[in-house]
Amino acid sequence: MEKRTKQRTCIECRKTDSKQQFIRIVRTPEGLVEYDPTGKANGRGAYVCSLACLEKALQTRKFDRALRVSVDKEKYEQLAQDVMSDVLD
Repeated sequence: MEKRTKQRTCIECRKTDSKQQFIRIVRTPEGLVEYDPTGKANGRGAYVCSLACLEKALQTRKFDRALRVSVDKEKYEQLAQDVMSDVLD
């Protein structure tokens, strides 16, 4: 029997795909919001499918709702830098 892969949904454009195709932002149990390049960090995750969706989600503060936490502007800027540096490497 074939193993099913779980589908994830982009919080911005609502596209669904496998977990490996997305960029994951996680709220850790300590309440910190971080970029999760491995996709395995403990905590509540939110997914975006592309850098364009990441930028839109940051502008519209969709991570606040998806992660159920208030994220300040400096943290949003840090997330964008972390993702960009990882994707461009």
